[in-house]
Amino acid sequence: MSKKFIMSFSGGKDSTLALYRMMNKGYTPIGLLVTIKKGETGSWTHSIQKELLNKVSESLEIPLFLVECEMNEYEEKFTETLLKAKELGAQYCVFGDIDIADHRKWCEDRCKEAEIEPILPLWQEDREKLVNEFIDNGFSTVIKKVNLTQLPSDFLGKVLTREIVGEIKDLKCDPCGENGEYHTFVVDGPIFKEKVNFKVNKIVIDGDYGNLDISI
Repeated sequence: MSKKFIMSFSGGKDSTLALYRMMNKGYTPIGLLVTIKKGETGSWTHSIQKELLNKVSESLEIPLFLVECEMNEYEEKFTETLLKAKELGAQYCVFGDIDIADHRKWCEDRCKEAEIEPILPLWQEDREKLVNEFIDNGFSTVIKKVNLTQLPSDFLGKVLTREIVGEIKDLKCDPCGENGEYHTFVVDGPIFKEKVNFKVNKIVIDGDYGNLDISI
């Protein structure tokens, strides 16, 4: 029986861990679904540049399904891409969400529209255990974006380790960043063929958010 899926992919640690688990269970990814802000080059939420996402795709040897959209057409374009993936044999869409009910409902609604089955491999697991599992499995990720009302900009560019997770906890923040305290960019790990190298250009402050501006 075919067990093909498309991965709703942010480039961050949670979606990468979900992808890793699914591959270890014998499921085959046919693509990485990444949403990009229309008219810009960075992804929604994590603000990762297309050129870096392409490098990740090449290293993982999984095709990239880029969805360029405005916020008001986000849902429609997401569902359209699921339908394309379904035509290519995908039976499932996998998400890295952990325990926010509204997020799960959104995922399930998009899959229902495309008549494809949602899978959330990390659902309702302990947040700290998940981030430690990610680190202990040998993945390397940098902190790409922080909510400055929760974490200082000093965290930008740091490689996520158990020690850094401890520092995040000491600041009374969720260790996994599930509430948007921080976002990451995964550059290496057991499913990567080679490390994705990048250069740091600058730190950009936009309102309550600090973003690490990086490129190839």
